[in-house]
Amino acid sequence: MPFDERMLNGMGVLTAIVDCGSFAAAGVALDMSQSGVSRSVARLEARLGIRLFDRTTRSVTLTDEGRHFYEQIVPLLGGLEEAAASAARGASAVRGRLRVNMDPFFSRLLLGPRLGAFIDKHPDLQLELITRDQLGDMIADGFDVAIRFGEPPVSSLVARKLLDTRVLTVASPSYLKKHRQPANPAELENGQHVCIKFRDPISGYPFGWEFQRGRKKLAIAPQGRLIVNDVGTLHSVCIAGQGIAQILALGAQPLLASGKLVELFPDWGDQVYPLYALYPSRRHPAKVRAFLDFIVSLTGVAPREAAA
Repeated sequence: MPFDERMLNGMGVLTAIVDCGSFAAAGVALDMSQSGVSRSVARLEARLGIRLFDRTTRSVTLTDEGRHFYEQIVPLLGGLEEAAASAARGASAVRGRLRVNMDPFFSRLLLGPRLGAFIDKHPDLQLELITRDQLGDMIADGFDVAIRFGEPPVSSLVARKLLDTRVLTVASPSYLKKHRQPANPAELENGQHVCIKFRDPISGYPFGWEFQRGRKKLAIAPQGRLIVNDVGTLHSVCIAGQGIAQILALGAQPLLASGKLVELFPDWGDQVYPLYALYPSRRHPAKVRAFLDFIVSLTGVAPREAAA
């Protein structure tokens, strides 16, 4: 006989009648009408092909077949209750496996050096970090949460903005000594300067270069033959004097403070790039909440939540 989920409801009604001693009392306990209790029992009896109760105006007792069935299902229902309680405890405990889709740059720059503190704090958690340059299908790939730069794609995912970081245009002192420092962003289009482009992992084409000063925005077409897709490579070739680059302010302070890179247009410094946490549902277990709280502590910025 194939399982019908209505049988489970009927079993709950059956145990309530036995515990309460009558159809009416079971109805009160279950917040059901007496006629609703009777219909539920009738459906269960029809499904099983047996009569469960002997009913008189004064008493309700189990038939032999009903008693045998009841004795079999009580342990099963108890097991279901324990399973539900265990699942509820799991939802409130930081334990089990947490699978994270992580932006490589953020993982290397901010997360990696401080990850030990999070792991030590949650000894029952198994953390799996997968660094990717693209989000992919995080649900099909079994990810609990993703940390990605850029505006999230339109989808059913929940997006939580963690921060906005400034976009800086930089060059090394050796490059500026050879090519001189451009006076304004428009000079990057006239062929006198070499720009290092960064490939957008989603479109496959280099990112456009934009500059913002207050409400004023300026888009340019940078000139250059080198395209990279790794932030570490972008930093290193720019430091080596191969060209001008646009980088994120997040993590760039040591390079600027040491003089390895020079910011070219600080008066055009209002262009920003966001970092988001993405996850399948607003209702997520404690392990996801704990990880997001940890990521927020790394950024030091109060997050905002919205549908992606």
